[in-house]
Amino acid sequence: MAGLPFVLDHLGKPAIATHERHPWARDVRALAALPNTVCKLSGMVTEASWDTWTTADLRPYADTVLDAFGPARLMFGSDWPVCALAVTSYAQVVDTARELASGLTPSERAEVFAGTADRTYGLNTE
Repeated sequence: MAGLPFVLDHLGKPAIATHERHPWARDVRALAALPNTVCKLSGMVTEASWDTWTTADLRPYADTVLDAFGPARLMFGSDWPVCALAVTSYAQVVDTARELASGLTPSERAEVFAGTADRTYGLNTE
């Protein structure tokens, strides 16, 4: 079973609204230590305060999974349509994820927004 891929959805649903990161950060790093795990960069806005969240509120959580999994094991996910509880449009979710990934190189961003999902789900979209 060690080779069976495991996808952690919604960053494991951290308590963003209360700004808590422990024990979530420790636990997500433990999962990331397993080579068959990947993580979805998704579901953050619905774990934050729906009416007042900012990208800055999400950044510590995105940075943690980026550090733990790396771009090659992190994939964008929108959580559409559930994310509509906390955003005005799908574009807002995409733009927020792009902003959170803005510090990555172009090839690393390509991993997060396509490469990891292609490999994990066998999409071979080329």
